[in-house]
Amino acid sequence: MNRAINSMGTSTLGIKESGHASSRRGLVLLVLSMAVLIINLDGTILNVALPSIVSSLGASSSQLQWIVDAYVVVLAGLLLVAGTLGDHIGRKRVFLTGLLIFAVGSSASAFSSSPLKLILARSLMGIGAAAIMPSTLSILTNVYTDSQERARAIGLWSGTNGMGLAIGPVVGGWLLAHFWWGSVFLINVPIAIIVGAAAVVFVPDSKNLDAKRPDPLGALLSLLAPGLLLWGIIDAPMRGWGSPLIVGAILTSLVIMGTLVLWERRTSHPMLELWFFHSRRFSVAVAGLALTIFALSGGLFLLTQYLQFCLGYSALQTGLRITPIAVILLIVASLSSMAVRWVGTKIVVFVGMVCITSGLGMLAFTTVHSTYMNSLPSFILMGIGSGLCVAPCTESVMGSVPTSLAGVGSATNSTALQIGSALGVAVLGSLLNTRYQDRLGELFAAYPVPAPVRRATESSLGGALEVAKRLGGGIGIQLKDAARSAYISGMVFSVSIGAVLAGVAAVVVLVLLPSKADSVSEHRDIL
Repeated sequence: MNRAINSMGTSTLGIKESGHASSRRGLVLLVLSMAVLIINLDGTILNVALPSIVSSLGASSSQLQWIVDAYVVVLAGLLLVAGTLGDHIGRKRVFLTGLLIFAVGSSASAFSSSPLKLILARSLMGIGAAAIMPSTLSILTNVYTDSQERARAIGLWSGTNGMGLAIGPVVGGWLLAHFWWGSVFLINVPIAIIVGAAAVVFVPDSKNLDAKRPDPLGALLSLLAPGLLLWGIIDAPMRGWGSPLIVGAILTSLVIMGTLVLWERRTSHPMLELWFFHSRRFSVAVAGLALTIFALSGGLFLLTQYLQFCLGYSALQTGLRITPIAVILLIVASLSSMAVRWVGTKIVVFVGMVCITSGLGMLAFTTVHSTYMNSLPSFILMGIGSGLCVAPCTESVMGSVPTSLAGVGSATNSTALQIGSALGVAVLGSLLNTRYQDRLGELFAAYPVPAPVRRATESSLGGALEVAKRLGGGIGIQLKDAARSAYISGMVFSVSIGAVLAGVAAVVVLVLLPSKADSVSEHRDIL
């Protein structure tokens, strides 16, 4: 263990011993937070550019979905591999390589001339993001060795993490108002160059000199399992949840996950340290983190469309109205470490879950007559709740693992974030689409319409509004009102289910999450 501690590197120790330790650690935190910001920004900035991409590249609906989701699938599938690689060859090296790949992928995305090229470029961005994400948190854990300082640093890191998700529509809307659709990708390039240059100067390297030999089978299984699961969830709304292809993909992913667990239990050099999960502090925090992001990402996905299509705001106006979630999340996450010191992790995360539950529950009372001001209290509660949950859960995860295995711990944490985000959008979006199509189906059963009109209307609220615009007159107004009413009905149904899940998670946290740290070493002996 001493050797593992020494493996943090002289540069890390130098930061601790220097008279300018605090200021330089702050620069490290700033650099790492900026890298996380552009990764999470990219998860939502694209949404407002989709109509422009459709008109410019002629993308079909399925191609459009994969333009959005190829990034998440590759990112989630490679996180554990990248985290383990950082522990072996050096976290700073993997971080810088990830920035380079991310910048190249962003440039390729900006100048893609076809949907297929854009999908491939987005996949390349996912590879770069997978190398960046766990490296930031593992480096941060090695730089901030004091538990209280680490908690504050992770609070700021988590706030930046969540802020990237929420301000994406604002940045994307502004860029589209001044430039072409490729600018939402091209903006990443100068930021990546600046962050990379600063990292070379300020960020110390670290790795585990006692790291076990590589686990190629574990790496392959960890890539296939979440990839197949996310593919099945993403394509299910289009193909149908009962499709043999979808059911086969999801079942196969579960089999692969089981095989991964069995392999990691038996091998002498596991990539994923399963003994981590014998710590309730680690396992409950991972689950809480995933459910928090599930609610936040799913809620933002629904609300972005609600503000644009139901309330009539532009992309930029929508982004500005979602900003309160980002600002509140950043502030609360930054202050959450103080709350943890006062009342403990359990109470802070429980209160955060209750706020998220309440925010989603309030949205369940949305009607066709509701305004933005009716939704604002929900936004505030979701921002407070996410800020109270993300940072303490992340600190619980990273505080439960040895610094020598920070890469794997960080990768597990980031995987929970990405899978929670993907599930939130897929599950809540699927529930909404099911209710939306059912309500319009009732309308079309009473008033038959041509098949092409019905398909375009049922495909999405945006499609319905476009059909209504072309029809014009009284018929167009009636169709527009019916489609908006169906969407709001679907959103109410979805957020109600989301509120129930968040409420269950709050109870689980209250019962199972320890308020204080437990020792991971004692859990390792159990396995």
